[in-house]
Amino acid sequence: MIIPFKEIPIDTLNNLIESFILREGTDYGEAELSLNDKISHIKNQLEQGDAVITYSELHETINIMPKTTFQQNKNEFE
Repeated sequence: MIIPFKEIPIDTLNNLIESFILREGTDYGEAELSLNDKISHIKNQLEQGDAVITYSELHETINIMPKTTFQQNKNEFE
């Protein structure tokens, strides 16, 4: 299930994104970005619809992923 990011309070959204960044170890190429820059990058992806926040009832987990990945694995999140 997709959770609309605009319905999440800003502090909660920031904490969710920060947790995702620290857990997943995002790769931004040769340039090292600050945590705030990485948070902004993820927010931009959410705003553009390139990434989504998902909730898996089966695994009881929240994740951020590319929209295309969600669409390919939609059955896991229903």
